Amino acid sequence: MTDKTPIIKVALIQQKKTADIADNRRRLTEEIIKAAQMGAQLIVNQELHDSLYFCQNEDVETFDLAVELDSSATGVYSQLAKNLGVVIVTSMFERRAAGLYHNTAIVFDSDGSEAGCYRKTHIPDDPGFYEKFYFTPGDLGIKPIETSLGKLGVLVCWDQWYPEAARLMALQGAELLIYPTAIGWQDTDPEDEKQRQREAWTTVQRGHAVANGIPVIAVNRVGHEDDPSGVSDGITFWGSSFIAGPQGEILHKSPDDREETAVVEVDMRRSENVRRWWPFLRDRRIDLYDGLTKRYLD
Repeated sequence: MTDKTPIIKVALIQQKKTADIADNRRRLTEEIIKAAQMGAQLIVNQELHDSLYFCQNEDVETFDLAVELDSSATGVYSQLAKNLGVVIVTSMFERRAAGLYHNTAIVFDSDGSEAGCYRKTHIPDDPGFYEKFYFTPGDLGIKPIETSLGKLGVLVCWDQWYPEAARLMALQGAELLIYPTAIGWQDTDPEDEKQRQREAWTTVQRGHAVANGIPVIAVNRVGHEDDPSGVSDGITFWGSSFIAGPQGEILHKSPDDREETAVVEVDMRRSENVRRWWPFLRDRRIDLYDGLTKRYLD
């Protein structure tokens, strides 16, 4: 990337979603076109961007929302990438087979071809985030996706809490870490707890940028979504999408309470310099890390 594109323009599209999938796609299409007109070369979308975040409850009828990867739903974004000459990171509820579903990020290159996909590896199962009911853990491995802009380390949401996943991407040459995301808080949480959660989310990802010497792009949804079961008050997604540079510096942060499409310049030459100043990869003691493959060391 540094040889071909020393500076790239990255778009973050942070949106509210409704139950109207067709309207969600229409509004997202408009923002993708807008981002391209603003000069974006890489456009990153939030997790499961075509629908509401449906994992607040467990309902077998919800599987009807899933799409096959080679379908009209994905074709919309493939055609946009081709027509606009941009790289687009999408996030889909994948129907692989009856009873087998994944949370899958698909990357379309600037010619509209599928550059690659990644199936979410770490799957949460917490109140309001019942993802294990819907998603089978990914089986494609943790590998960068090669595009015309370089190697993209695409992971998804809950993956962003795991330094191992970020490190594996960096060790395979990823030049950016990218996290489509759907995370928020319950309105009944105390205000100080809400802020702790959001700051932890931002901090851990900035840490991945620092530890690996590469930029991080996290794109979250925003706005309140009701719990269909009525068990809880629903989730307010906290937005706050951001891009951090290779020293963890914040290059852009979106608001926490409204939609935004932002285009940000990312200087890819900084990663080379930062890694020379802070050669963490050089100084790793790989002879001491066998324990990392264990669940717990007694």
